[in-house]
Amino acid sequence: MGILDKYILKKYFSSLILVLALLIPIAIAIDVSEKVDKFLRHADLSLGTILKDYYLNFIIIYGNTFLPLALFIAVIFFTSKLAENTEIIAIHSAKISFTRFLRPYFIGATIVTVIALVMNHFAVPNSNKTFEEFHRTYLAKKKLNESYLTNINLQLGPNDYVFLKSYSVDTKVGYGFSYEKFEGTKLKYKLFADNVRWVEKDSTFKLTNYKKRFLLNDRDIIESGSKLDTAFSFTAEDLIYVDYMAKEMNSIKLNEFINTSKDRGVSNLNVYLVELHKRTSLPVSSYILTFLAVSLSSKKRRGGMGVNLAIGISLMFVYVFLLKIAEVLGAGANTNSLFVVWLPNIAFGALAVYLYLRNAKN
Repeated sequence: MGILDKYILKKYFSSLILVLALLIPIAIAIDVSEKVDKFLRHADLSLGTILKDYYLNFIIIYGNTFLPLALFIAVIFFTSKLAENTEIIAIHSAKISFTRFLRPYFIGATIVTVIALVMNHFAVPNSNKTFEEFHRTYLAKKKLNESYLTNINLQLGPNDYVFLKSYSVDTKVGYGFSYEKFEGTKLKYKLFADNVRWVEKDSTFKLTNYKKRFLLNDRDIIESGSKLDTAFSFTAEDLIYVDYMAKEMNSIKLNEFINTSKDRGVSNLNVYLVELHKRTSLPVSSYILTFLAVSLSSKKRRGGMGVNLAIGISLMFVYVFLLKIAEVLGAGANTNSLFVVWLPNIAFGALAVYLYLRNAKN
């Protein structure tokens, strides 16, 4: 690694740390001003718990979210400064091509991308779990659709189906329970119950007011009773499909959850697929945004550094807007979530290639 590479990498990381050090305290200050009254409502909530369970995870989650955007602004800032001080002109005068000039930027982007990928797929979900538990316990009003679910169906295998009219997440009790077993297209066994309760310590279900029906070739056999303890090939967690769960599972568990849910006939898993794809697309955007930022700010402009920063901040807002649009559209039932999530990167990647080719010719 040459002197030029070390020099640019030092600027790359010091500028990134500076931008993050400015953004995160501002975000914390805004959040504190909005949440302080809610914190004070809970006499049992200590300052240590707020700092450890909420704001430590707040820094991890939002720092990771801000990372590609902070990187974009940082690269524009210090590259514009290099151009303003005619350092880039001196570099080109030394017969160093624009492509070679980009090398230390991509070394830096690779390091940032690897760190962000590990954070996104493993560390951030753990932080999200603690953060969301704190938020649901102390800050948020519990939503009915998160604590009480209706019309649940699971496919346990090729011939086994479970139906529930409703399910309470808090009490782990389901109502209007039905289990059906088929042979081909013929129903062979059906189990009804008024309600079913998950017993976690035994990993079993307790059925109340149940009825069993065996459908034989020449007759039906019906059994009934008031109580029945039995086991199924699913747990209480398999009945819950709420949006925040996707953010709380690491990518290995999330991928297993998606595959299991597909096998069980869950119709729309795009909310979970969007979360899974986003964990890769956002870190990879570090490459695209670095490439774009260098191509945008490597020329000295009339008006100085401020023009480059203004253009960069405008592009940043457009990128964030596209990310939010992609997240909403990708969660729709009839969309290709992978394509929609990667669409902002594709659009900005095309712009970065165009600016690179224009700079490389000069």
